[in-house]
Amino acid sequence: MMLNVEVTPRIWERVLAIRAGLACACCGDWSAGERGALALYGPLARRDLGPVTIGQIGQSLDGRVATVAGDARDISGPDGLKHLHRLRALVDGVVIGVRTALHDTPRLTVRLCPGSNPARVIIDPQGRLPDDAPVLRADGARRIVIQSVDRPRPAGVEAIRLPVTGGRIDPVTIDTALRGVGLSALLIEGGAITLANFVDAGLLTRLHVAVTPLLIGGGPQGFHTREPVARLSDALRPEAQVFALGSDILFDCALRDEAKLARLPVHRPARAARRVV
Repeated sequence: MMLNVEVTPRIWERVLAIRAGLACACCGDWSAGERGALALYGPLARRDLGPVTIGQIGQSLDGRVATVAGDARDISGPDGLKHLHRLRALVDGVVIGVRTALHDTPRLTVRLCPGSNPARVIIDPQGRLPDDAPVLRADGARRIVIQSVDRPRPAGVEAIRLPVTGGRIDPVTIDTALRGVGLSALLIEGGAITLANFVDAGLLTRLHVAVTPLLIGGGPQGFHTREPVARLSDALRPEAQVFALGSDILFDCALRDEAKLARLPVHRPARAARRVV
């Protein structure tokens, strides 16, 4: 069953109130589209369920995240982009790898919906990210660089030094370090390698895959795990809810039990009684 999502100002105000611990997600007089929005964002806004890590990726119908030439600017439709900004507004920190920071020069701010900017976390083992990168600009949000080298950072930028193992910093070590500095809700936004590392480590609570009706024909895939299965019977089959965002279709995949428990009951329309003649 696919749920339509309509994020009205009053429903987003409720979602932000849930995030602040001032409201619940289980009551109110809402339209069908607003109930879909509450079913999608309400569980993500809760802070009473313990730490949560959300993975997010936008891709085409044929599973690509960019063209062969590397153009990824419009891989998500306008509603998919709004969804990404809503996710940023609901988490404590958003995490990307240094390749994404260098290639896409993202700002990782909340601009398409009301909400506060999350902490920006860049995984940069060798200290390649320049100090004037857009993601490190001072705007009141925390800026954190996870690195393995003794590289100084500008005033206001927090550097967390962690060891490299097998050519990368262990995602479990990263997760532990970020929880230790007060980031309870994390969004793993990219790129594909970073997301795959967190999936392989079993750290994601849920995975959001936003699909745009677009055929690219080539280019990099969304992500792939380090140990692909040989048989479909061994494949990970997460329990998923499907949401119609407008320009994009979203698969909300529960990867851990706490994600399933956080879900709201789906309101199904009542069936008309059969007429007996």
